Amino acid sequence: MKIALAQLNYHIGNFEYNTHKIIDHIEQAKIQGVDLIVFAELAVCGYPPRDFLEFDEFIELCEKSAQQIAEHCKGIACIVGLPVKNDVLAGKDLYNAAYFIEDGRLKRVVKKALLPNYDVFDEYRYFEPASHFECIDFQGIKIAVTICEDLWNINNNPLYIASPMDELIRQKPKLMINIAASPFSYCHDEERVVVLSDNARKYNLPLLYVNQVGAQTEIIFDGGSLAFDAKGNLIDEMPYFKEALRVYEFEDNRIKGYVPMQHQAIPDIEQIHQALVMGIKDYFAKSGFSKAVLGLSGGIDSAIVCALACRALGPENVMAVLMPSKYSSDHSIQDALDLVKNIGCEHEVIPIKEAADAFDNMMAPAFKDLPFNLTEENIQARCRGIVVMAMSNKFGYILLNTSNKSECAVGYGTLYGDMCGAIGVIGDVYKTQVYQLANYINKDGIVIPENSIVKPPSAELRPGQKDSDSLPDYDILDKILFQYIEQKQSSSAIIAQGYDEGLVRRIIKMVNTAEFKRYQTPPILRVSPKAFGMGRRMPIVGKYLS
Repeated sequence: MKIALAQLNYHIGNFEYNTHKIIDHIEQAKIQGVDLIVFAELAVCGYPPRDFLEFDEFIELCEKSAQQIAEHCKGIACIVGLPVKNDVLAGKDLYNAAYFIEDGRLKRVVKKALLPNYDVFDEYRYFEPASHFECIDFQGIKIAVTICEDLWNINNNPLYIASPMDELIRQKPKLMINIAASPFSYCHDEERVVVLSDNARKYNLPLLYVNQVGAQTEIIFDGGSLAFDAKGNLIDEMPYFKEALRVYEFEDNRIKGYVPMQHQAIPDIEQIHQALVMGIKDYFAKSGFSKAVLGLSGGIDSAIVCALACRALGPENVMAVLMPSKYSSDHSIQDALDLVKNIGCEHEVIPIKEAADAFDNMMAPAFKDLPFNLTEENIQARCRGIVVMAMSNKFGYILLNTSNKSECAVGYGTLYGDMCGAIGVIGDVYKTQVYQLANYINKDGIVIPENSIVKPPSAELRPGQKDSDSLPDYDILDKILFQYIEQKQSSSAIIAQGYDEGLVRRIIKMVNTAEFKRYQTPPILRVSPKAFGMGRRMPIVGKYLS
């Protein structure tokens, strides 16, 4: 039996596009003599559809697409994910399911049992968990088909009280197939390999696993579909961040032609780079946008975002706006111009001194003789926000936010100023990782000017300003932030690791009191195990740890 895994980039709610892509790969698989082709979780509608699932028409369009797909499944069978109605009145109205289609007809519906409801997942909001489990019978071979989380209830601290495979294995299947929508983080590929390998070993069955690829606003899927033998050895790994179709031959209860291999781990920073480029590219393509604008300061953050945007969209589609203030240094302006020259993007120079002075003069009667402080600094940042939004409105550019995760965490940014934008490109990348990204981007030649990398970070909103005036050194700050955000450690636990007590409590209070700012920032491309946004839900007025 020849089985193909189709690792594809879907578009949420774009039924015509998704259906055409699925049918096209069915036809490609037919040419290669494939017997069964497998598509990802919720492939028909895209993942995550979220509250689109509450519209009856959305579910009807899923079914209509499935019928179109079935018409092409003659001489070939397919497994494809989609939401289906629950005909029982009690419980949720839908199942997260997969259709097994053969000879042009629906032969079986496989329903997902384990519904993740943590981090970016919210499936129990919409779906009823399956309670009945039955293998697919195809060409005389029983296949245990599961959907993503159904194989993750294994090893230490299981989240669910039962596992579908414990029921399916009693029917003596010869092969496991798992269809998934497994979001990317820079450490998730290794975790996936371990979990799936342990399933193959536990049930003593070969396993074929198909993931999807592409970005859906902030959530990125990296592909990396996998094959394992019955001993749990990894025997094949499909490419990351690319669409692919791969055919496997299953015979004599094994996947033929493959030998055990090691997981081909990609360095974290390379994965982050590829994910961010894909995230920008898909955000624009799937939203119907083509041109980006950003403020380019001469600092490392905006330089990185500009370079990533040029790689995703082409430099001809990126407008960098230099907005020097009366406090901007000559070298910062030159650093920004050097980047523009290196990268070849469009640019404009629009000084903000005149606008900032006008606001200062306008507010002087109300401010009376109060001294210069953060207020005047933020007015400058908001002047810049007005400029880039004006460029966006006038020319149809989409504004890229350039704040990094360290800044987002502690609230080091100005609402309606440098925190505005349609998509946060590096809001899940710590400042120390930003420097690593710069070195990665420069690995084949200078793109990011050296001075942007080595100079002390500064917002340049007052004379001689440096980030270190307001923040701890980033090497220390980022380590404490990582322990609190990703590792979910308490202040006392972090202090016990040897960090200064006053510093830890100060940083954690900054994170918690900045929550109101993060509620008003753009969606952030998720590249870590715990990103700000839909995967980290904190109260604004909470007192704990503040």
